[in-house]
Amino acid sequence: MISIPTITLNNGVAMPQIGFGVFQVPNDETEKAVTAALAAGYRSIDTAAIYGNEEGVGRALATSELAREELFITSKVWISDLGYEATLAAYDASLAKLGLEYLDLYLIHWPAPATDAFLESWKALQELLAAGRVRAIGVSNFLPEHLEKVIALGGTIPAVNQVELHPALQQRSITDFNAANGIATEAWSPLAQGAVLNDPAVLTIAGAHGRTPAQVVLRWHLQQGRIIIPKSVTPARIAENLHILDFELTSADVAAIDALEREGRTGLNPADFNG
Repeated sequence: MISIPTITLNNGVAMPQIGFGVFQVPNDETEKAVTAALAAGYRSIDTAAIYGNEEGVGRALATSELAREELFITSKVWISDLGYEATLAAYDASLAKLGLEYLDLYLIHWPAPATDAFLESWKALQELLAAGRVRAIGVSNFLPEHLEKVIALGGTIPAVNQVELHPALQQRSITDFNAANGIATEAWSPLAQGAVLNDPAVLTIAGAHGRTPAQVVLRWHLQQGRIIIPKSVTPARIAENLHILDFELTSADVAAIDALEREGRTGLNPADFNG
């Protein structure tokens, strides 16, 4: 069995550095995909209320025969449930769909900056954490100005900030802010939905190491200390994305991939997305 490295979060909780994402996986296909991921060796699963597939994740977990403490399960509260009471209710709803008694990580999915309702949601997450109902709390798609407002509350600093991050969109201002404040960076869409895999630099590096372009890009993330959640519904690809621990990129390789930045955003911009 593959031994996946962990990142120690700012509250001491160890989080697997490689997880399995289920964004855009239909609920009726999610059980099969997560079951394949668990069989391949993944133990961290990332879902969200808005994905509509928490039940599918729950079914896979229930039939896996893995002990709960072996798993690291993340979900997220959606924009429509921002606010103190709504977030607490959303958490209970996600637990019920997943069939779990607690989550390892719960995130505010988007800041939705038209209001500051995410601050009330953060207070709810802190209550869940203090009550022992979740092991760690964090945010997703937060820019430094949003994080500054959370930190200014004077309570718990987010353990994780999950953002779109890949060679074409490296989000250095966010990763620098995260690092300066003890917040782990987690990359969603770590492969840019495939947009960077045919880049000549990536292909050259893949050929030199006898690896696939996807493995090279995922390895690039790992060597820079990020948490990643690649997604696939193909068992062979699911396993392939996990087999990135037995080779290392050179400093020249890393620099060549670093040079691919082109503001190549594939998702929404958190500066102006309000749901």
